[in-house]
Amino acid sequence: MAEHIKKPRERPQEVTDEIRSTVSTIIADVAREGMTAVRRYSEQFDDWSPPTFRVPAATIAAAADRFDEEVRKHARFTLEQVRTFAQHQLASMSEFEVETLPGVVLGQKHIPVASVGAYSPGGLYPLIASAFMTIATPKVAGVNRVVAAAPPRDSTGMHPPQLWAMAESGADEIFCVGGVQALAGMAFGMEDSDPVDMIVGAGNVYVSEAKRQLFGTVGIDLLAGPTEVMVIADETADPAVVAADLLGQAEHGPTSPAFLVTTSAEVAQQTAREIDRWLETWPTAAIAGAAWRDYGVITLCESDEEMLQISDQIGPEHLEVQTADPDWFAERLRNYGTLFIGTHATVTYSDKAIGTNHVLPTERASRYTGGLWVGKFLKTVTTQRVTARGSAVVAEPAAAVADAELMFGHAISARLRLNPEYFPDALHPEGAA
Repeated sequence: MAEHIKKPRERPQEVTDEIRSTVSTIIADVAREGMTAVRRYSEQFDDWSPPTFRVPAATIAAAADRFDEEVRKHARFTLEQVRTFAQHQLASMSEFEVETLPGVVLGQKHIPVASVGAYSPGGLYPLIASAFMTIATPKVAGVNRVVAAAPPRDSTGMHPPQLWAMAESGADEIFCVGGVQALAGMAFGMEDSDPVDMIVGAGNVYVSEAKRQLFGTVGIDLLAGPTEVMVIADETADPAVVAADLLGQAEHGPTSPAFLVTTSAEVAQQTAREIDRWLETWPTAAIAGAAWRDYGVITLCESDEEMLQISDQIGPEHLEVQTADPDWFAERLRNYGTLFIGTHATVTYSDKAIGTNHVLPTERASRYTGGLWVGKFLKTVTTQRVTARGSAVVAEPAAAVADAELMFGHAISARLRLNPEYFPDALHPEGAA
């Protein structure tokens, strides 16, 4: 029986009625008033009201000069890894046509979404890698137009490295505007920019709620809550590494859950001590420490099977396996956003450099969806080619099913293929009389 050595506090309701109402009002105002509402809410929430929210080409060009050249080199490495992995994903998706019956050829093809709005958050952290994930990936998929948006960092506008990352990733249009008003603006059209077909990207609870309310008007990637990390560890794990990985993800925000699931009491106890030691000098201790204090969990299990069961129940966004035989878990785990197999695989690599996408499901959504990937931007559609020979095979089964459903018009359209002169007595004027 699993023992909870450290339990989290009860999580308050993330999306309140007040948040829902605020988001609903902003979206309705932007839909009705357009840029007037976008500007009003930008002034209200970000104290930002430039002559145009579209970032000028000169400002984009100047952003590179305000971004350290050495860091830029490393950022380009990350961007290239994101593109490379997305290209491999794209190559794995096949289009085909196959003759399933004589005269019946069925197929599938992939059509890119025409336009995407990519939002990069800029609250506590102006994320650079987020632009790579949400802009470069749809461009690899073949999306023709990607509109990028992020909030202003200060009175001069967007964080320059974030702006550079958007441009370098291939954004076709860039707007400096944040929050719900940014998503609504992209959904309904912003300044001279046409509405997008889909919106992707992470953000705070207001951004997530905006995506939920805008779904249907536009497509979305997924709904994401506070980021999560779980480490599955046995007696071979290094408690200092486990502790650092838990705190590293916890620095995202004070409500970010961090889970340690282990079969070793010693690793559990030592990891807790290492976390306390790290927090004495941890650069983001105010945030990570609060997250660990309130939402950190340590669970001691009796077996690998029990660790597996608990992990699948929680379905964490990021799941690290630091055990003697991580492949045993990799073959059996079912619910996670992304999996890190072995001690040297860490969330940091995925978030910042290795190429897999870091827009992932949280709050048990991994039970039914994976994260953002190149296929999210492709509509997989089907085709049918049918000859007279094919009609001879499928018309009567189709008509019989339609009759059974009382959909007699469907049945007529099927039987007409077999006999162009077919006209049921029930519909004939004489029969009607």
